[in-house]
Formats: sequence, structure tokens, C-alpha cells
Amino acid sequence: MVMSSYLVQILLPKETGEGEPVSQEWFEQFLYELTEKFGGATSFVRAPGQGLWRSGGETERDTVAVVEVMSEQLQRDYWRSLRARLEKELVQEEIVIRAQEITPL
Repeated sequence: MVMSSYLVQILLPKETGEGEPVSQEWFEQFLYELTEKFGGATSFVRAPGQGLWRSGGETERDTVAVVEVMSEQLQRDYWRSLRARLEKELVQEEIVIRAQEITPL
């Protein structure tokens, strides 16, 4: 029987809300933290995505990195706590952490 698991994606800004670049060292430490907790993590820091959104009649732009973790169980309390911590550390109004159920083929 094939068991389902979850792919959790964390969208992280490459700059803090104060305009300071987030260091490569910070990303490496964060990846290490997730690897220690979940047994592995993947980052897409060197090929960041570009985000655009409308805010108050202006178009805002952001460069984001994606970090992914696979987990057998979805630990909602952990992810909520992590999101709050990241929002504070990176001076962000909102950090997106999303999960999707996956079935290995």
C-alpha cells in the first residue's frame, strides 16, 4: 500500500521588509534546521522566482526563494509557529507556507 505524504513549500523573500538582502548563510542555516527536523529539505535559492502584486494602486515586486520539505504528517502547529517566526525575522507582513498531499507513483 502506497502511503500519502505532504510536500510543504515555504516562499521566502530574498530581501527583508527593510530592503536588506537575506544572506546565503541565513538560507543555509534554515535549510539545516529543516533537515534536522524532517530528514531533508530542498532549496531553490539560486534560481529565485519573481513576484508581482498590486498594492494601493502600485505594482510591487519581490524576489522569492522556495524551500521544500517532504513530511509523512502535516504538523500544522509547527508550521504556524515557524511562519510567525519567519515573518518577524524577515520583517514581512506574510510568509506563505503551503502544503499539498502527494502520492508517490
